[in-house]
Amino acid sequence: MEYSDWKTLDKAIVYENPWIRVEHRNVINPSGNRGIYGTVHYKNIAIAILPIDDEGFTYIVGQYRYVLQSYSWEIPEGGCPEGEATLEAAKRELKEETGLEATKWTPILEMDLSNSVSDEVSLSYLAQGISNGNAAPEETENLQVKKIHFDELVRMVLEGQIRDALTVATVLRAKILLSEILK
Repeated sequence: MEYSDWKTLDKAIVYENPWIRVEHRNVINPSGNRGIYGTVHYKNIAIAILPIDDEGFTYIVGQYRYVLQSYSWEIPEGGCPEGEATLEAAKRELKEETGLEATKWTPILEMDLSNSVSDEVSLSYLAQGISNGNAAPEETENLQVKKIHFDELVRMVLEGQIRDALTVATVLRAKILLSEILK
């Protein structure tokens, strides 16, 4: 159902780079009053990959996140630019960040990541049939890869040791799906 009680009067781009566009909008809000709204348009689809091997182990990636000014452990993630298939982006990101390749790929979750200010969408994959290779991270990534059991990853998420939204949502969704499969 399409329904909008907002009206955009005008909009202006206030900042743009290869990954995002920030707009200032003058609006009429749902109460009929004038207001402003700032929006962030993401030019890539966020991709998250949960690799799980035949023994139930997964691989997480540690890196310093500049925006948060802190170190973060998360599942392999990246961006899918316009024109690239999401599955190909997932395969590329998994290989780049961990050196891993997978023979079985299952999309398990689509999300709107922060729909009050951005249009960023994400797609998460479960990757199985894992084999090792050589990682090739981007120049902005100084990554540490850690192999842990999936149950340990679930514990880390539930205890708040891992807070990255894509990781939290993907891990919890996978836990539910894998529990249903193993019944």
